[in-house]
Amino acid sequence: MDLTKGTGKERRERSRKMLLWFGMGSLIMGFAGWTSAYIVSSKRDDWVQELELPTAFFISTALIIVSSLTYIFAKKAVRADDQKNASLWLLVTLLLGMGFIGFQFYGFSQMLQSGYYFTGPTSNIKMSYVFLIAFVHILHVVAGLISLLVVIFQQLRGKYRPSDMLGLELGASFWHFLDLLWVYLLLFMYFVK
Repeated sequence: MDLTKGTGKERRERSRKMLLWFGMGSLIMGFAGWTSAYIVSSKRDDWVQELELPTAFFISTALIIVSSLTYIFAKKAVRADDQKNASLWLLVTLLLGMGFIGFQFYGFSQMLQSGYYFTGPTSNIKMSYVFLIAFVHILHVVAGLISLLVVIFQQLRGKYRPSDMLGLELGASFWHFLDLLWVYLLLFMYFVK
């Protein structure tokens, strides 16, 4: 496929999509590094084998999965030129994303109440990794929320139409990526003892 062919708009759209894919690829490599370090560290003598993840992490997982669905509903509404419902679904996605972050921090408080700390004399390497991986993911969800706010702003201005959805599609792709990434991370931390 020749990336230099097509109209100026088509080339810009391809380049923006490619930049998003490069960014998501770099995030995958970063998290692959942390999960690899987690596996290598699990061979240490001080590694805690039996550790339950906080229930708030599972609730937050349900919220972020539902938020991916509401983003899909928003895209379908724009394709149907139903701007009112598209805006509504985007706002619901925003609330669910904020709920995800809230439950993640509640999960941190549950870990602290159980006596698990990120650093210090009562910390352990496994919990440090759990805190690190979850917190870095939260930072990326904050970036996803910022992009979602831009999408909502553009939607309320009437920018998106069935023929012009690039910003909405890019925002949705990043959001779905963050969703899948968290599901992977949660399953990884749950099953890798």
